[in-house]
Amino acid sequence: MLLIAGLGNPGPQYARHRHNVGFMAADAIARRHSFSGFSKKFRGEIADGEIAGEKILLLKPMTFMNLSGDSVGEAMRFYKLSPSDIIVIHDELDLAPGKLRLKTGGGHGGHNGLKSIDAHCGKDYKRLRVGIGHPGHKDRVNSHVLGDFSKADREWLEPLLDAIADHTDLMAKGDDAGFLNKIALATGSASPGPAKPEKKTEAAAGGKPKPSSKSHIRQARNSAQPKTLPASGPMADMLKKLFGNKD
Repeated sequence: MLLIAGLGNPGPQYARHRHNVGFMAADAIARRHSFSGFSKKFRGEIADGEIAGEKILLLKPMTFMNLSGDSVGEAMRFYKLSPSDIIVIHDELDLAPGKLRLKTGGGHGGHNGLKSIDAHCGKDYKRLRVGIGHPGHKDRVNSHVLGDFSKADREWLEPLLDAIADHTDLMAKGDDAGFLNKIALATGSASPGPAKPEKKTEAAAGGKPKPSSKSHIRQARNSAQPKTLPASGPMADMLKKLFGNKD
């Protein structure tokens, strides 16, 4: 039996938070593989099913993120599982949005959900880290993590969650490299992010030709100057004063 725990915070006000991407992944897996509906147990919500011949228990701890280990540890002990039978899906600040890392063991990296699970289950469980990006300054971390995914984020988030659900069988069989490869093929290997604006030429932007550099006075003088001047008389004298005496 394999226990897959998606981490997050309970309640509709947190549902679209970046911190809840683990819950979102668990929901996507349950939908894709026609699991039973979620019910309350182990201080969380559980759904069970089968993937690639492996019995799977999905768990969404309802203890709030910082106490995730209370729920995961209770389920682990009830089913007499070892840490190697557990996969935890969680958000990761230190990965670019949409990037994944899958590894067994390691540190919690300051993630309070992992810190709690470490305390209750040990560290030798598998972690699927889902990148949510870093806001750039530590003062903005809380508002970033506890903020909703943006409209731009949803362009990569929904295909990524679908790909995770589609290829959970590989993760369940321990084919980590195959799982990550399938995700990369399904979502594209390029890091998501805003496209750089192209430089527009004046013609491409629909611009008009630049006006002549001549002054408006010179233009007026040139347009006003008659093609031929009278050779003599009062008019000739006046024009010669205005436009100069040209041979």
